[in-house]
Amino acid sequence: MKNRFIAASALAALLACSAASAQGWPNRPIRLIVPFAAGGPSDIVGREVAARLQENLGQPVIVDIRAGANSTIGATMAAKANPDGNTLLIGSVGTFAINMVNYKDPGYDSLRDFDLLSLAANTPNVLVASTKVPATSVKEVIALLRANPGKHTFGVAGLGSSGHMTSELLMLRTKTTAIIVPFKGAGATMGAMLGGEVDLTFTSLGSVANHIRSGRLRAMAVTSGKRIAQFQEVPTLSELGYKDMEILSWQGFAAPRGLPKDIFSRLESALIAVVTTGQGRTNLENLGWDIDGTTGAVFRDKLAREIKLWREVVTTAKIKID
Repeated sequence: MKNRFIAASALAALLACSAASAQGWPNRPIRLIVPFAAGGPSDIVGREVAARLQENLGQPVIVDIRAGANSTIGATMAAKANPDGNTLLIGSVGTFAINMVNYKDPGYDSLRDFDLLSLAANTPNVLVASTKVPATSVKEVIALLRANPGKHTFGVAGLGSSGHMTSELLMLRTKTTAIIVPFKGAGATMGAMLGGEVDLTFTSLGSVANHIRSGRLRAMAVTSGKRIAQFQEVPTLSELGYKDMEILSWQGFAAPRGLPKDIFSRLESALIAVVTTGQGRTNLENLGWDIDGTTGAVFRDKLAREIKLWREVVTTAKIKID
């Protein structure tokens, strides 16, 4: 009886402390882990959202770059953090879905180890070419690859990234070959593209929009089902006859599994408000992002479908990363 009383008292004290901490949250700066190098899509969206989120929550939101191993280092760090609402993760389709099928043990399980908060925004991948490449259309790119098998290069922001997988899928669909050149993040890939070190890349439209507008890179096609409002002159791969190439690159927010319910609700609501209203929405749309602003439940359902999709792609294309 005495032991049961002690156990009950301890549980009551623990619940009381948990409730008290939840009521006082946030009472210190919040860390937003970006698992990719600076300058990439996760960093761009993360910094925009962080700036607006701290206005909403009344505490600084500090961006913490933890790049490496195709985002698994930062994601694993986030998964193992204390679920108190003071650590958040922004991740891509690669972080949350593709890594689940490319690696035997990435260090985390997206559906098991995270409270998924909101799918913030999406953008199609866009096929862009260096201005040094003698091709001005997808048809000419494919002809170039067929005439020179294994000679031209696709720069990718890491093996297993969305851009890498899309490149592999295009080569599979068109029966062409090229050399895959991995870089440490989208920023490094863009530097190599602008310098003419690699010929082609698939990257999220949001991370390359300004380079397309300036004419420093040449946009060939987007992987969405319809043309993008800000780039109406850029066709879709589907309308050009390349089927089963509708792929969106998205960014989502999560926290370590086990958030107190009221902290989860407040974070979910704040993130949705930041990306669907005001200057945050305007800035993201100007960068080529389509706004999602979904609930955590919708994000979880979409993620389960995406993992299934990419498992099929990896199996069909016989892609091996780990």
